[in-house]
Amino acid sequence: MQAPQFWYPDRGRNEFPISLLPWLLSPVAGAYLAAGWLRRRIARPYRAPVPVFCIGNLVAGGTGKTPTAIAIARRFQAMGAKAHFLSRGYGGHHSGPLQVDAARHSAAEVGDEALLLAAAAPTWIARDRKKGARAAVAGGADVLILDDGHQNPHLVKDISVVLTDARGFGNGWVIPAGPLRERPCKGFAHAQAVLIIGAGKVAGLPDDLPLLQAFKQFSDAEDLTGRRLYAFCGIGAPGQFFGMLQAAGANVVGTQTFADHHPFTGLEIEHLLSAAQRADATAVTTEKDWVRLPLAARDLIRPIRMEMVFSDAQALDRLLSSLLSKRA
Repeated sequence: MQAPQFWYPDRGRNEFPISLLPWLLSPVAGAYLAAGWLRRRIARPYRAPVPVFCIGNLVAGGTGKTPTAIAIARRFQAMGAKAHFLSRGYGGHHSGPLQVDAARHSAAEVGDEALLLAAAAPTWIARDRKKGARAAVAGGADVLILDDGHQNPHLVKDISVVLTDARGFGNGWVIPAGPLRERPCKGFAHAQAVLIIGAGKVAGLPDDLPLLQAFKQFSDAEDLTGRRLYAFCGIGAPGQFFGMLQAAGANVVGTQTFADHHPFTGLEIEHLLSAAQRADATAVTTEKDWVRLPLAARDLIRPIRMEMVFSDAQALDRLLSSLLSKRA
């Protein structure tokens, strides 16, 4: 989903009556909090026989969890660990546990994020994280990486890293009145580190947790300078993608946004390609969107690949090494 405007208000503008929406939605937000509390109370967390590293956030929407998970897996692999991903498989209809085969499965079956993860390391989808963890360990994992699972109480995490960016926690309200999945004080209480994505200050961070920083960058952007692009995407923060293209020197002549995890139809692709052709531009999208395109369209649209670069890779390696040594 794309964040509603009132979730991240412009503090310098008078946005009445939009500013009333969080108050009107507050009873539903209270019910959401109560449901989360009850879920945690009745859960019986399972401790996997291997270390579990969780990458999550406190808000709904995209902060870069999937490229971060891929970067973490590569660091674990460099240390000789057999890292496997464990994902809910959001957007796919398989409930799992199931090991993802990128050559056989589609985004409609296992979700777009799982397909991206599977290109980097063995990936398992499971609505039931306990069953998924058991399947991954039986499949040879000696460390599990959860792509989004900070609020899931059914699997014990040895290290949970909360991602955030310059948008921070928005208006400070809980879903649907605001972007928060849980109160920050509660979320940080069961985290071991905070990862800030991008530049800019983030208010409300705890003083007692290690702070890491990473930056998104395109891994194949050398030839974008001066190129005319027609960009489209269906992700949580589309403006960031378009802004990065412009920062890379591309001439973005048109854009179109869709809902997060949007399943593209053949007719939509025809319209997008026609718009790009009229603008004498190359049609581009994110790699996450590209795996949701109809197969016949993938040769006609260029995927722009994203990667995460850490400002202090040694600090990250120390965190990962501590996890491996603690559960050795």
